[in-house]
Amino acid sequence: MKRTIYRLILLLFLAAIAGYWLFLSPATSFEEKSKSFTITGNKKDKASILEEMKKKGIITNKTAFSLLASGVGAWDRVKAGKYEVKKGENMLTIARMLKNGRLAEVKLVINRLRTKEDLAKLIGKNFSTDSASVMQYISSNDALKEYGVDTNTLFSIIIPDTYSFYWSTPLEKIFRKLSDTKNIFWRNKDRAEKAKNLGLAQEEVYTLASIVEEETNYDSDKFKIASVYLNRLNKAMALQACPTIKFAMKDFTLTRIYEKYLFNPSPYNTYRHKGLPPGPICTPSSKTIDIILDAPKTNYLFFVAKSDFSGYHHFSSNFAEHSLYAKEYQKALDIYMARKQQNEPKL
Repeated sequence: MKRTIYRLILLLFLAAIAGYWLFLSPATSFEEKSKSFTITGNKKDKASILEEMKKKGIITNKTAFSLLASGVGAWDRVKAGKYEVKKGENMLTIARMLKNGRLAEVKLVINRLRTKEDLAKLIGKNFSTDSASVMQYISSNDALKEYGVDTNTLFSIIIPDTYSFYWSTPLEKIFRKLSDTKNIFWRNKDRAEKAKNLGLAQEEVYTLASIVEEETNYDSDKFKIASVYLNRLNKAMALQACPTIKFAMKDFTLTRIYEKYLFNPSPYNTYRHKGLPPGPICTPSSKTIDIILDAPKTNYLFFVAKSDFSGYHHFSSNFAEHSLYAKEYQKALDIYMARKQQNEPKL
């Protein structure tokens, strides 16, 4: 009798050890800090889920995990979405994650975007909605009307930042959060009031900031460039902003704006059309937006890149002085382009 009890105790002990080793010891086999896997609406069957988890090293034993997941009731409650598993997590923790539908947060990192296609690709890459559907949505004025923008001013609701969502978040909720964040942004730091004092709508400040964003990476120059464009707007002069030509040409690699480009009929061509273009040409940083709002009062009307290609600019209040600096820059650019052409390998 005693031997039977001892054997039973030993078996229970061994079973406990085996259970711990199988279900509570680390189940993952990947080296990264974490791995994610996605369950889509048409791949919610057990076999597909197990196969993807095994393939990514999230579990090493499909049979054992399947039994455990059944035991905790996970398979009946699995929902579509993106899940994240940290290195070293055990099967029980992973099974409970599925059961509770504990989805991973998706970090939507928005920096500088230039086109709607860029935005569509970014969202399509991070969410369940594909880029083609995103493109269709953001190309519809009816869809965008809810956020107070149209297809031209769409970017003005985007303040570059990192946003948290779930993989399955619908487009409407993504853009609603972007729009709400934009509204909070303009309420803070008297930004809305500052825009009024400049005689500009918030969308116009954003559009001007997008041009300045594309002109230089140096904040000290951004303040001066902002003052140039504000002075030109106030004098009803054409902005003559080269970045708008690149946008109109849909070629952001241009290093030189030739005269023939200036005849482009696009409404974004600020050489042909006075005032601001119909909408932003990129998503400017919040810092650049604030630079527009806090631009210094100057008498500058012209600027041109310095001939040392440092990225800084010469600023002038009269065309005669500006012409001298412009010729200096053009000469340096001619020399640079000639040397570049000489050094290019011949086919």
